[in-house]
Amino acid sequence: MTKPVYENLCVSQQDKLLLVKLARPQKRNALNDETVLALERVFANIANDIHAVVLHGEGDHFCAGLDLSELRERDAFAGVLHSRMWHRVMSAIEFGPVPVVVALHGAVVGGGLELASAAHIRVADASTFYALPEGQRGIYVGGGASARVPKLIGVSRMMDMMLTGRVVRAEEGERIGLSHYLVERGQSLSKAIELANKIAANTRPTNFAITHALPRIAEMGQEQGLLVESLMAGIAQDSAEAKARMNQFLNKQAKKVGEA
Repeated sequence: MTKPVYENLCVSQQDKLLLVKLARPQKRNALNDETVLALERVFANIANDIHAVVLHGEGDHFCAGLDLSELRERDAFAGVLHSRMWHRVMSAIEFGPVPVVVALHGAVVGGGLELASAAHIRVADASTFYALPEGQRGIYVGGGASARVPKLIGVSRMMDMMLTGRVVRAEEGERIGLSHYLVERGQSLSKAIELANKIAANTRPTNFAITHALPRIAEMGQEQGLLVESLMAGIAQDSAEAKARMNQFLNKQAKKVGEA
């Protein structure tokens, strides 16, 4: 079988993990349409033996945003359709079949931050910096930042970044919620792989419930959310693997929380 080719991406399997690397280092991994659509194809074709994805970037930067050469003249409707294409792809990442851990370093700017915010776990190294420079370029975010980034840092902080062009450095980014983990320079990929392996060891129904149901429950009214929680709890605990794990715990064959 011919191995699929994904434009501007390097894709490889490591045990239960799929490693997806943005591979346009000469462009600071800026996202053009070819790359965005290649990401969509990757996440539409996740094999059953893949339990988590690690997303990272080649070179000195994770992703410097939209490739500005893509900003050719479009009428308003064409612009809407282009933005909706990005939305479709980012949703395919956020609500794909498996959790996604992203390793950040260098620039995480504009569309790069939109891509990172679609992942479930974000690991940044000390070289990471974040920005939303669209306001200074006379444009507006179009890849999902308005919906996702405020959930991480709040509307007022995002407004500050967009209005003033403020650059947020790695330490502040972790403090305000742009990353979950902050590691030494050059260590974000190894930490992301470590975390992804832990995630891949969970049962698939549990991971699905966490990535698909949890964010939706958080946006529901309480009664609707509690009902969906009950449904997901019932589905998750019904799997044979979940029952085996619970029996291991009850028979003192599994580690307790906090044990090394």
